[in-house]
Amino acid sequence: EQLPEGLHLVNPLKRVASMSVRTQEIKEHADVPSSEGLIIGLETSLLYRLEPERAAEVFQKIGPRYVEIVVTPNLRSVIRAVTAAHTANALYSEGREGVAQQMLNQLKPILEARGVMVENVLLRDIKLPDTLRNAIEAKQQADQQSQQMQFVLQRERQEADRKRIEAQGVADFQRIVSIGISDQLLQWKGIEATEKLVNSPNSKVVVIG
Repeated sequence: EQLPEGLHLVNPLKRVASMSVRTQEIKEHADVPSSEGLIIGLETSLLYRLEPERAAEVFQKIGPRYVEIVVTPNLRSVIRAVTAAHTANALYSEGREGVAQQMLNQLKPILEARGVMVENVLLRDIKLPDTLRNAIEAKQQADQQSQQMQFVLQRERQEADRKRIEAQGVADFQRIVSIGISDQLLQWKGIEATEKLVNSPNSKVVVIG
């Protein structure tokens, strides 16, 4: 018989076992191999709760120690299976959220079939061998520097293109102007200037030629 939350009259001849249906957490540390065989330390948390409608079933089929018997072993198994499918670099650099989601996806159907609801799997920390971690961090730094250099080069290329376009525009303008100025035009402008000088009331000596 299963009793819901609250106060109840209980037959003193019957044994009553209390099972919490609140969200609980398991913190698990595991040293597991990556896909290339490197040993990685993982700090993982599992958030779970007992399905209230199936509490009696869990108690009858598994017992009050269902966490030790079902939850923890399956969590460890899933951690190892998922981690072994990824490289150490992917786990450390970029794949943490994706790995945790894969663990969640694999663990949910296993535990929910036994009456345990899985709420979330959190990958709190990843510890690599020092030499590998230093190598990965150095590579990340080199990648960042390379990206920065690419940005600088792109900016310089854009500035060079701008100056080239500007210079081409100036050259085109000068070419057009030089084509439009003929010897006859220059002579005509000289005659106009001489006429204005002759008609000026100022004292002058006009030399033509």
